[in-house]
Amino acid sequence: MMTMEVMTMGQVKEKNKPLEQRSYNFEVRAEESDQGNIITGRPIVYNSRTDLGWFDEIIEPGALNNTDLTDVRFLVNHDTSKIPLARSRRNNGNSTMQLTTDNDGLGIRVTLDTENNSEARSLYSAVQRGDISGMSFMFGIRDEEWEDLDSDHPTRHIRDISTVVEVSAVTFPAYESTEINARSKEALDNARSAVETARRQSAPSVDTGELELLKEKTKILGGF
Repeated sequence: MMTMEVMTMGQVKEKNKPLEQRSYNFEVRAEESDQGNIITGRPIVYNSRTDLGWFDEIIEPGALNNTDLTDVRFLVNHDTSKIPLARSRRNNGNSTMQLTTDNDGLGIRVTLDTENNSEARSLYSAVQRGDISGMSFMFGIRDEEWEDLDSDHPTRHIRDISTVVEVSAVTFPAYESTEINARSKEALDNARSAVETARRQSAPSVDTGELELLKEKTKILGGF
């Protein structure tokens, strides 16, 4: 069962919320170094308003301050049926993916084994050519606040990301408003579920006694 603490002014803190997926069309670069073939990118960017169809979303500065980044995989198009191309374990120096949090959000630096892994070679070439230009991440939310929740298109402010479990290079970066048709069904379902849950939680509760009294009055007036 979901445990929730409802705060004032649309602010919500939740436990055991389902993970959500976001994609962005920010620059992904391929480069060579002494360590091998490298891909760098920024899957999470603060203060960037994105249109998720059902609502706009903004990740607030500092949302990563307390995020669990102890074990993060790097995939292509969120394909968990294949082995990760890289992994960050507690962000130690031996990890094949290095994570950096700063004033702009989250940056990654991935070392690809292009010599022994054909998928890594294909991805590196695709990024070099510009065929793949987006990044996506799977994450959980600890603290959020909704704005204009009673409107047709509210805004969600993510204030605290609880965990990031996976980062992907993606063929279709899904969250530019001009590319709404390229979004995955799962991501859109996540967005719809999030706004519907927030609206249910923000709805004013009705006192049981008042509800029964209202029913009796309605019966007297012939409403039932």
